[in-house]
Amino acid sequence: MLSYPESILSPASFDQPISEQIWRSKYQYVTGGRERDVTVNDTWRRVANSLAQAEKPADRQNVSLAFYEAMEGFKLLPAGRILAGTGTHRNVTLANTFVMQSIPDSVEGIMDTVKDAALTMQMGGGIGFDFSTIRPKGTLVQGLDCPAAGPLPAMDICNTVCGMLVTGMGRGAMMATMRVDHPDIEAFIEAKANPLRLRNFNTSVMITDKFMAAVEANADWDLIWEDQVIRTVKAREIWEKIMWRTYSAAEPGVLFIDRINEANPLGYLETLAATNSCAEQPLPPNGTCPLASINLARLVSDPFGPNARLDDAQLRRLVGVAVRMLDNAIDVSRFAVEAQRREALAKRRIGVGVTGVADALIMLGVRYGTPTAVRVVGGWLQTIQNAAYLASAELAAVRGAFPLYDAEKHMQGRGIQSLDVEVQAAIRKHGLRNGVLTTIAPTGTTSMFGGNVSSGIEPVFATSYTRKITRPDGTKAEELVQDYAVWLYYQMFGEDASLTDAFVTAQDLRPADHVRMQAVAQRWVDSGISKTVNCPEDIPFSVFEDVYRQAFEAGCKGCTTYRPNPVTGSVLSA
Repeated sequence: MLSYPESILSPASFDQPISEQIWRSKYQYVTGGRERDVTVNDTWRRVANSLAQAEKPADRQNVSLAFYEAMEGFKLLPAGRILAGTGTHRNVTLANTFVMQSIPDSVEGIMDTVKDAALTMQMGGGIGFDFSTIRPKGTLVQGLDCPAAGPLPAMDICNTVCGMLVTGMGRGAMMATMRVDHPDIEAFIEAKANPLRLRNFNTSVMITDKFMAAVEANADWDLIWEDQVIRTVKAREIWEKIMWRTYSAAEPGVLFIDRINEANPLGYLETLAATNSCAEQPLPPNGTCPLASINLARLVSDPFGPNARLDDAQLRRLVGVAVRMLDNAIDVSRFAVEAQRREALAKRRIGVGVTGVADALIMLGVRYGTPTAVRVVGGWLQTIQNAAYLASAELAAVRGAFPLYDAEKHMQGRGIQSLDVEVQAAIRKHGLRNGVLTTIAPTGTTSMFGGNVSSGIEPVFATSYTRKITRPDGTKAEELVQDYAVWLYYQMFGEDASLTDAFVTAQDLRPADHVRMQAVAQRWVDSGISKTVNCPEDIPFSVFEDVYRQAFEAGCKGCTTYRPNPVTGSVLSA
């Protein structure tokens, strides 16, 4: 075990009970009835020491200390798989996100994929599948002279397998995608109309630019299998079915798949057709990615004061530490399937993201969704993107570029060309250690662990709220918690202080406010963004439908909405 100066090891305290509860239930290492992590400092030390093992022996002490200091005070929040699994005896992966192999159109191929998926979920990975590769229902199965069952029964099999797997990392989660030109797309859209079906799946339709043009023109749309037109429908009919279904029950989501592939820094090596379970990480077949988030709410100096500002220097330093930490996580991690290991090592994809964005804005006196907020958040994410690429180039100078790096093709990428000139120069000189670098994941659990800061780039849900929780013994309970910015404000000014106008919540915002924030963030994020556009229950369908068009036109890679209704219910309640 590497050692640290005693001066930095005084036990950390939790700001709110919910944070300690999350730590104890999710991230504290307890084995054989013994608390290996007595305090949260022990968790940070365990993670730092373990990830530093990927370093040269002479560097491990200093790198471990840098990892520890970045996590201390909840500034850098590794994703849950890293916090819970690193440095333990548990046979788990350190990556949250996976996409399974392209599913072969055969019984043997489907069952092999299901087996690999089960092994991946058992190790703690959330997974995605593209079901577009399975022949549509009713088409002839060669050699058997019988009609195919289609993709949905294969989804049912995966759903059942997922339902039986409950690990120390929690219950598995999955994403199913299907191309909008697959002949079974209508059945896919309606697949979750039965609330008891596919409960372990999120679903998203892969929308192409050609389809969006056909919707606007009210043109015909061909549903195709193996280059043959099976049926022709109106594109707008498919679009309306997607919209009505998600208006009613928040699914399926929409992925603008052409944009996802065009913006992929590794587009010269792969084609993306699926995402992980929460859609923030488009991945190739067998793709995987470890995640971490910078907690911006902990980087604001003089919060709520006249000189409130985000510490850019500290932000850049933390991003550099996060890049190195996640690059090490690839080498330290276990993988359920050898193809996943090969893919991870060949491209060394990582996902540095953010959380606490809305709280940081509040501390600066900026209202979420306004033009000022768009400008400020865009600046923060541009800083993060440049810092991540510079750190990866510096790592490449020491460790070498990722094995499949093609300097000429990579430098032609739109994202690379938007980086600062000096960062491009460093990449040109050294290459890149990591093929993809930034992601904004949903950080619901880790953000609560980090002080109940606002999740990812989402707005504050409510200034205070009750959260439905499941205790370790399986019983349900509700707990009152405060948003971190609210808690801090009351600590500074007293419980009777009136909140400022910057304390906006999700319920106060228009859908367009959400879209603007997602769009500006997407400009400076390699991968995807997990973001929900909250809509009022009484929003007219025509206005709701337009939210998706706005997201497409604004440059988003996808869109997910939530409209309160009896079907969707709620995890949180104000």
